[in-house]
Amino acid sequence: MVRVTEKANTVCPVARSLDIVGDRWTVLVLRELYMGETRFDEIQIQTNATPQMLATRLKALEADGMVERQPYNEKPLRYEYRLTKKGWAFYPVVYALRAWGETWCKDDGEEVAMHFVHRECGHDVGLASVCPQCGIEVRREDLDASLGSQFATERAERRAASKEK
Repeated sequence: MVRVTEKANTVCPVARSLDIVGDRWTVLVLRELYMGETRFDEIQIQTNATPQMLATRLKALEADGMVERQPYNEKPLRYEYRLTKKGWAFYPVVYALRAWGETWCKDDGEEVAMHFVHRECGHDVGLASVCPQCGIEVRREDLDASLGSQFATERAERRAASKEK
């Protein structure tokens, strides 16, 4: 992974973006942050990343200005990770990956992993970025999110398995 101070040798914004978020683990870490998980242990459980892999990705995201580390416990010193404005600005990319994955990467019979309801009108937006009911373009802050039952079960099983270790 290339750091901000080591920008790709190109003016191409796609190449420069991929230097920051161009690997599976970084995108999964961001997914967890968008879902409200801010602590190392929970992010690790839900991404299945090794502690070293996760620490590396979080440090890189911090160096790139995508997250800020904030202490939540003094003794022992523990940190949580919060998205910055720059980190939140990447959300539409993950939202688009979700829509593409729901359309092209699902097996028959699998339900939608995440449901998003437009707060203003109360309708499910499905995979759209425009509410199909009222026609308003929606952003993350306009939506209430809930897990589909299969995804909720998967996440609960990961949490339970981590407690057994």
